Amino acid sequence: MTSLKSKLVRLLGADIVTDEAEILAKHSGDKWFAAHPPDVVVFAKTTEHVSRLMKFASRHKIPVTPRGAGVGYVGGCVPLRGGIALSLARMTRIKEINAADAVAVVEPGVITGVLQAQARAQRLFYPPDPASLKECSIGGNIATNAGGPRCLKYGVTRNYVLGLEVVLANGDVLRTGGRTHKNKTGFDLIGMFVGSEGLLGIVTEATLRLLPLPPARASLSASFRKFAQAANAVQEVFHAGFLPSALEVADAFTLQSARKFLGKAIVPAGEGHLLIDLDGQPASVKSELKSLADLLKKNDTQHLQTASGETACEALWELRRKFSESLKSTGLTKLNEDIVVPRGRLVDLAEFAARLRKKYGYPVACFGHAGDGNIHVNIMAANYHTDRAVHAKVERALDELFAQVLAWGGVITGEHGIGIAKQRWWKQATTPVSRNVHAALKQALDPHGILNPGKFVAVK
Repeated sequence: MTSLKSKLVRLLGADIVTDEAEILAKHSGDKWFAAHPPDVVVFAKTTEHVSRLMKFASRHKIPVTPRGAGVGYVGGCVPLRGGIALSLARMTRIKEINAADAVAVVEPGVITGVLQAQARAQRLFYPPDPASLKECSIGGNIATNAGGPRCLKYGVTRNYVLGLEVVLANGDVLRTGGRTHKNKTGFDLIGMFVGSEGLLGIVTEATLRLLPLPPARASLSASFRKFAQAANAVQEVFHAGFLPSALEVADAFTLQSARKFLGKAIVPAGEGHLLIDLDGQPASVKSELKSLADLLKKNDTQHLQTASGETACEALWELRRKFSESLKSTGLTKLNEDIVVPRGRLVDLAEFAARLRKKYGYPVACFGHAGDGNIHVNIMAANYHTDRAVHAKVERALDELFAQVLAWGGVITGEHGIGIAKQRWWKQATTPVSRNVHAALKQALDPHGILNPGKFVAVK
């Protein structure tokens, strides 16, 4: 019998199809804990490659799991049913950066940080800034509707997608939207695909909105004796009429881990920390920085440091970018849950995390996007993968966390997606009507259920 690889080589060419064991292993998962090897990996270089592949896969009902850079946190690109892992990593062209139209036209494999740098060179600004921006791809950002610290002022990936080229499960190529900044022609099909985690179609080109690059930037680092004081200071910032571009918070365990990993001199004292970014015109940024510093001084800060200009600001932000690595350096398994709570619940969340810590005996580290309530709650557990009792205990803690977040009117994921990691709580987080709508869309666009099968929405 002719192998799947041989058929795909005839269809697409030997240079983009492989079943080498090492490459299969590399394409079996992402940064989460689950993995399953595909039978074949296809490295598409063009929309035509993807279209031909999907026509073939649809005809033979072969699973296809699309993937970008593979740096997701929920197992979203694990090929659970084997079949074909479709890598978009070689589709890396920035086709256009047009200052007059304020758009960029890019392929899905473009690294987010690379696009930002090239836009900046033309004094343009692509705001979405996931923590992995130096390694994550635009296609992956679109699949998960990625965010980042600047979501507070500028919004998430969806707010910057003006047009998409999408290959559907049957191989048809859909073009929706365009390069205009307003468009109400029919349904919001772009919104349907952004955040769909590879379940509805495969993005092969994106037209992205760009903004003028703010000419000035300033940052402010503030530490507090207790986390609750930092959380209360967040509300004070907004009540005073400030809208920072980013407002990040960190708790005691996160800061303690950073002190051990980075050194005490870099991490200010205290059990709560805020990092605030401002941008805009030089005079207004300078004025806001002083006013904001004065406000925080009145809120019992232990340590306050300000910075102006890109280089100095990035030096302050290096601490925030190292939080995740600092937690991993503890040697504990880091279960990163990107929950979102209403902003007024930040203190409640900190208190609830403390109760979880006391009840289950595991450290709980909270840090992230205080400005929009998207806090990364990390349960830190030794022997999570090897001790069944530990695994079961952590799952009970997660059950409690998600139940409480939902009871507050929050959501179980703000930017990572459902993938495999949160599949168990999908029903709890949605209504039957919502799940039926998801299922109807999946059935309509992927009737054979071949796109990223085994995930949270399946064909009936």
